[in-house]
Amino acid sequence: MSDDEAAIELDLNGLSWTVDGKPRSLVYNLTVPVVRNNVDLCLFDCGADDLTKEMRTNPAVYLALGELKGGIDPAGADEHWKTADSALVRIKSAFAKHKAKPKMFFVGAAVATKTAAEIWAMLKKGDLDNAANLTDDNQLAAITRWLCCL
Repeated sequence: MSDDEAAIELDLNGLSWTVDGKPRSLVYNLTVPVVRNNVDLCLFDCGADDLTKEMRTNPAVYLALGELKGGIDPAGADEHWKTADSALVRIKSAFAKHKAKPKMFFVGAAVATKTAAEIWAMLKKGDLDNAANLTDDNQLAAITRWLCCL
């Protein structure tokens, strides 16, 4: 990458930080070997330097996995949620086969009332660990804090 960081977001594929001395890495748009499919957001219990392909095959290193649906068309909100929900079920099932239970979350830009009710029911039941509306700054800040503290 050049010394000019004006478009750094175009080259990034993750972030890394520490929590109480423990390294964390958040990677976006990653094919997860355990799931054999792409996952929008993956939080790892390791630093970026340790995040090798071999490490990504270890189910225990995944702290949280989430789906991000950024479409803002309210008419398509239900379809975005159905796609995300199917992906979350697939992820949860794949990790369960390895006796692993990472946290699951959803972030969506267009969240219809019916969808919000379904998400709320899943949160209460424990089928989903967190969720946020991408267009609500308070919800986005809350889920970011949650991810950073895991």
